[in-house]
Order: sequence, then C-alpha cells, then structure tokens
Amino acid sequence: METAQPVESWAEFGRRLRAWRRQAGLTQSQLGLKVGYHHSLISRLEAGLREPPAGLAGRLDSVLGTGGELAAVVAAPGGTPYRPQRPPADPRLFAPVPGGGEAPAGQYGLDPVLWPSELPAEGLACPLHGTVGCAVPDLAGAPHLLDGLTASQGGSDGLPCSEPELLHTLTAVLACLIRGALHRGASDGLTTVERLLRALVRWAGAVNSTGRLPYGQLRLAAQYAQVAGRLRMQRGQSSIGMAWFGHGLSWADAVHDVLGRATLLSDVCTLVRLDRDAGSALAYAEAIGAVDPGRRWVVTLSHLYRARGHALGHDAAECRRHISLARRGFARLGRQDRLEAPWLSGAEGEMRVESAIGGALRDLAAVTGDRVTARRAVDATARSRAQLPPLMRETRVLLTLRLADCWACAGDPGAAVALAAPVLDEAVSSSELVTNAELRGLHGRLLARWGDVPEVREYRERLPVPGI
Repeated sequence: METAQPVESWAEFGRRLRAWRRQAGLTQSQLGLKVGYHHSLISRLEAGLREPPAGLAGRLDSVLGTGGELAAVVAAPGGTPYRPQRPPADPRLFAPVPGGGEAPAGQYGLDPVLWPSELPAEGLACPLHGTVGCAVPDLAGAPHLLDGLTASQGGSDGLPCSEPELLHTLTAVLACLIRGALHRGASDGLTTVERLLRALVRWAGAVNSTGRLPYGQLRLAAQYAQVAGRLRMQRGQSSIGMAWFGHGLSWADAVHDVLGRATLLSDVCTLVRLDRDAGSALAYAEAIGAVDPGRRWVVTLSHLYRARGHALGHDAAECRRHISLARRGFARLGRQDRLEAPWLSGAEGEMRVESAIGGALRDLAAVTGDRVTARRAVDATARSRAQLPPLMRETRVLLTLRLADCWACAGDPGAAVALAAPVLDEAVSSSELVTNAELRGLHGRLLARWGDVPEVREYRERLPVPGI
C-alpha cells in the first residue's frame, strides 16, 4: 500500500532506515540486493511513502545491525503490525508429482542473455513480495544455489542461502526458461523445470511440517507447474499437462493466489476445448471469472474463454456478446491490471485478445457456414499475427494455420493454401497440441469442400504424414 501523504510511523521508519543505511556505507541498490528487493522500494520506504512488507524490517535489522530497532518501529503502537502466520497446508499437497529425468549437477540450460535483471519478469512476480520490485541474484551463483536445493531433502538447514534469495533465484530461473522454451522454442527446458519443481515441492513440504505455511514456495510451485504443463502440451502430452495444471491449481488455492488460479484455469480451458467439450470449457471459463470478479483482467480473460466455449457450443449470440465484453474490458484495463497481468497489456495483450477472438469467430464460422463471421475471424487473427514477436516461432506457425483456416471458412481455398504452404512442413513436424488441432481443422475443411481444386490437391500431396 502506498500513499501520497506519509503516514507518521512510515516516515519514522524511513528516517531511521536512511540513517542506518548511510551509517553502513551502503547505497539503496546495494541494500536492496542484500535483502532481496529492488532499490526503488528502498527509496519509497526511506521517503515514508509506504509500509514495509511483512518480514522486511527484521531482515533490514539483520543486515544493518540495528539490534531490532526497525522492527520495533513497525510493531510500535500506531504502526503496522506484522501479519499473523497462516496455519500449515494439507500434507497431501506435497505428494509425489509427475515428471521424470534428471540433469547433471550444475547443468540447467540458463542463457545469460535471457537472465532477468529484476522481478517481475515474464509476468512472474516475486512469490514473497508481489509486484513491488525485487532484485535478482547474479546468474553466476545460481547453479550452486540450485544444486543445493535439489540435493537437499527440503529442510531449511540444508539450503545453500536464505529463503528469500533462493525464491528469487528460482523465480528468475523460471523467467529465463520461459524466454527460452516458450518464446524461442528451445526444447531442453522441461527437464530443468520439472527437476526444480520436484525439489521445490520437497522444500515446501519440509517447511509445512514445521507448522508454517510455505506461502512463497507454493505460489512459485504453481507457476512452475503451469510452465511444466505448457511444455508438456508442446510435446503433445495432454494427460501429463493436465496433471501439472491440477497440481498447480491445488497449490495456488492453498495460498489464495488469484493470478495463478485464473491463468491455470485458462490452460485447463484450452485442453478441454481441444477435446471438443463445450460444456466443460464453459464451466472452466466461468470459474475464471469467479476467481475475483473485482479484477478487470480476470473478468476479461473469462469473457475470452467464454466466447470460445460458446462458439464450440454453436451459440452465436453468446459468443459475440462475450467477444464484445472482452474487447471492452481489455480497453479499460487499468494500471493495477497491467501490473498483475502484463501479458494482457500492450502489443502482447492485443495479440492474445485478438488471437482468442479470431479462434472463437473461426470456430463459429466453421459450424454456421457464415462467411461474414469468417471474414471477421480473418481480421482478428491477422491483427493478432501482426503483433507477434519474431522469436515466438511456434505461435507464428499456429496463427498462420488459423488464419489459413479462416480464409477456408470464408470460401477462399487459394488464400488458405498460399498462407499455409510456407509453414506446412514445420506444422506437420510439431507435437504441440494446439498446432496439431489447427492443422487437422484446416486439412479437414480444405479436403471436404475443395478436394478437387488444383491448389488443394497440391497441398494434400505435400503432407508427409497420412491422416493429418
């Protein structure tokens, strides 16, 4: 919480913090690194513009050698008391999890070019401190910390560093792997994600056994589970992907993680939609909106998935209504929405929104035969594709196939084949579930309606795998 007018106790805390920092000969950046926060937070604290996050005063006391003075200011009458610890979670949350395969110690496939400079990064906020801004440990020391975690049985005594530092490192690792595996198409991220996730769950279980809720560990585990599930989807493994999403939802629920629950439900929506289960797709889409109806980005996400569910259920009126509501919600996203869901803002947000709308309109056009709807699907998908970063090659293939299918639904097989031809070999060799579904849909529509058209015959002959 921040305010334009300093609260008296915050101002006193800030004055003492500044004095102790200067006495220690540290800059705000140096102090931020030592306690795991971005220097901008230290600056705001010293200015008395916000309350210290829970637990930070104690860490500052330890680093600066104040003898507990800063924590005493926080806990003094009229100040901001520490939040009570939550009770531990159900031990069943820490049962064995999916995945297998180990990599040699010290080998995590981390590209220095992709290592984040601070958190949040790639939409990942710090699991302890949210979006206030946290410093990231140096990449050079990360393998040692990760080896210590994977080798330990989870107890804090065996960890190679403090809890905040390790959680910050694990978050930075995940951001780095997202940039590599999901954006650049690197195929070696899954082993690392699942290996670290198993270690993270062991650590969470050990913390939980002491009677303390492993809040940061479970929030981060939900994020790791989501990435693991998406990487399994890239490999065509829907069952393991769904298992990871299920674990992630359990962990997110245990710590009331709104962002984690909403985005994991959206991934579950995608999987059930691929099974052509309109009823389940709608149920999960509605569950997204129920996570927190007061957050506009959550409601907007829900409308997008409801539109796709209604298209699958052949309900044109409801599909169009939710498309309209989604566009309106996206246009009204505020600063807090963009902070919590940066992937739903700016060019990336437009890409995601128009992609979902294009998919819904294409599905609707496919079942109704309405070519006006198909042309609207063409427009939405083309807008989405135009916003796509060059490095997201797999997504470009997917959207190219969808755009081709939109043209097929609009009655132009020549345009469909011309669009699909350059990516056809890449699409056929892909294991990604959504890409495969797009290819099957395009193939089926072209052959069913225009199998005798010369361009379509040539397209069919290029397919190296029968039955696609």
